[in-house]
Amino acid sequence: MPVLGLIKEGKVPSDNRVAMTPKQCKWFKEQFTGWDLIVETSSTRCYSDNEYQREGIKVVSDLSSADILLGIKEVPIAQLIPNKTYLYFSHTKKQQPYNQALFHAMMDKGITLIDYECLEHEDGQRLIGFGFFAGIVGAHNGIMAYGDRTKAYHLGRVKEVKDYMELVHTYFGLKLPNIKIAVTGSGRVAHGILEIMNLMDVQQVEPEDYLSRTYAYPVYVHLKGADLYAHKETGKYNRDDFHKQPENYICLFNNYLKQTHILMNGIYWEKGIPPLFTLLDLQDNDYALSTIADITDDAHGSVPINLGDSTSEDPIYGVNISTGKKTIPYLHDSIDIMAVGNLPNELPRDASRFFGEQLLKYVIPDLIGNGNEIIRKATMLDKGKLTEVYAYLQTYAQH
Repeated sequence: MPVLGLIKEGKVPSDNRVAMTPKQCKWFKEQFTGWDLIVETSSTRCYSDNEYQREGIKVVSDLSSADILLGIKEVPIAQLIPNKTYLYFSHTKKQQPYNQALFHAMMDKGITLIDYECLEHEDGQRLIGFGFFAGIVGAHNGIMAYGDRTKAYHLGRVKEVKDYMELVHTYFGLKLPNIKIAVTGSGRVAHGILEIMNLMDVQQVEPEDYLSRTYAYPVYVHLKGADLYAHKETGKYNRDDFHKQPENYICLFNNYLKQTHILMNGIYWEKGIPPLFTLLDLQDNDYALSTIADITDDAHGSVPINLGDSTSEDPIYGVNISTGKKTIPYLHDSIDIMAVGNLPNELPRDASRFFGEQLLKYVIPDLIGNGNEIIRKATMLDKGKLTEVYAYLQTYAQH
């Protein structure tokens, strides 16, 4: 009988999320009776070993009997089991140098890698991910940081509450000052940010009103691709052309710097896409911006003053506008940056349940069945060999 396995997260700092909850594992076994399912023991997972065992799931210390292994973050090289099929976020699609050795190790060990990030619909929309809860936690942290900076109100940490429903209750009675918030992006991250905007009673306004009017209450503007980028010659925006030739476009966010107190960044970025602004823009403008929640978190990416990850323990740092150097947060001549790379960890049970539902709905049936084009296109390595879709990684894959 083939076996599906849930691995223990080994990356440091440890991630406490999991691909499937205990009840989802039980449902899997009931629906797919030709498969067994085992869970690697873990003391750091948000669902305990006992919770899996109570649902009739075997908890083991050795996953070598599993055919397909599901994780979340990168698997340490020492924990890779040769000749298995792995699904996790490998963070190698963009040729990330810090995971090149991991990519080589997977090739050497004959591993088949299906990357969650590469599971996409035909139009490029991601099938599954934690983006919604990254948006939830990131938006909360951004509002929290602005409150700590201005002393206008106080918000506690997300990880101090039990779950998402308890988090919602912490917003009762919260009254934000008359601030303007710019939300960028159109995917799951942006949807999570908008959820928090609505829960905090921040009103949406149109871009032209945001730029020209003042308000007696907090407002946000939602900026998507067409609001943010324009072709250098035509002044128009075409999504497909933009992603093929981003160097032909300019970014329009500079128009919003003077009006925006908080930037909630949820836009997709890769090398070649113009940043939202430059350090010179901040030095040359009478800007209002003081807090940035860079939820998509690409160092030196769409937010060029993202100088690298912050941590869940210490989520906010400052960047001096004159020097571009990192500072402590909340200084008058700095902008505060929230750039935590594992935001959903602060609501791990909710995030895991949400992720598992997507996995069981969109991926698992075809994964353990006859496969499909979506899974084929997300397969970066097949038995240790680069697949055709990822031939562009040939240099990255060389030893």
